[in-house]
Amino acid sequence: MKRMHVHVAVSDLQRSIGFYSALFATQPVVVKTDYAKWMLDDPRVNFAISTRGKQPGLDHLGIQVESKDELDDVYARLRQAGGTIIEQGQTTCCYAQSEKSWIDDPAGISWETFFTTGESTDYGVSVENDPRVAHAKVCCTPETALAAQEACCTT
Repeated sequence: MKRMHVHVAVSDLQRSIGFYSALFATQPVVVKTDYAKWMLDDPRVNFAISTRGKQPGLDHLGIQVESKDELDDVYARLRQAGGTIIEQGQTTCCYAQSEKSWIDDPAGISWETFFTTGESTDYGVSVENDPRVAHAKVCCTPETALAAQEACCTT
């Protein structure tokens, strides 16, 4: 069964943990110094917050799967949706080991599709060095973000 993933960048992690814990009526299942995650069943969502975003607000959306077969199905949907797919493959991200790919929707929102295979003691690839996005929120990384690079990067 698939699970919706929402990642929000926050400026005050502890205040945000308090807010979302009250909103969801449960504490996060993962809490680190820069990150927290709730695995909710009603609604079925992997909701994460971190202080790693360029600015507070929606960082990205995603679809988390529970098997390699489901991941293959979602990858086929990415190809059908069109756009530039960034295949990250096996990676460490958000204190987890995963296989993932990324695509931007027509509004420029990054979507990740991933299958988590284990935990990690490290956050993993930093947002600044992560080649996943093709829009202005993360500047200077992928070559597909030429317009974003011109808008926000300095030499």
